[in-house]
Amino acid sequence: METTLLSSKGQVIIPKTIRSSHHWKPGTRFVVEVVQGGVLLKPLSNFPATSLQNGLGCIGYKGEAKSLEEMQAAIDEEIARTWRKD
Repeated sequence: METTLLSSKGQVIIPKTIRSSHHWKPGTRFVVEVVQGGVLLKPLSNFPATSLQNGLGCIGYKGEAKSLEEMQAAIDEEIARTWRKD
């Protein structure tokens, strides 16, 4: 178990072994939550939350919407083509 001190400015140093193991760099922002028995620090995500629909909107497909069956068939076809090395 590692220990640290609270400074007069309310700052806490997270021990280097913990920062390194989590790949936390200077400037990492955290959400601070009060939990039973202590405080929880959770790093903020570098990217805002998004939906699948918003993510797929960036691919630029202009044709008619495909059904799940059509998409699966295309995936299967590409896998088969890749394995055959056509």
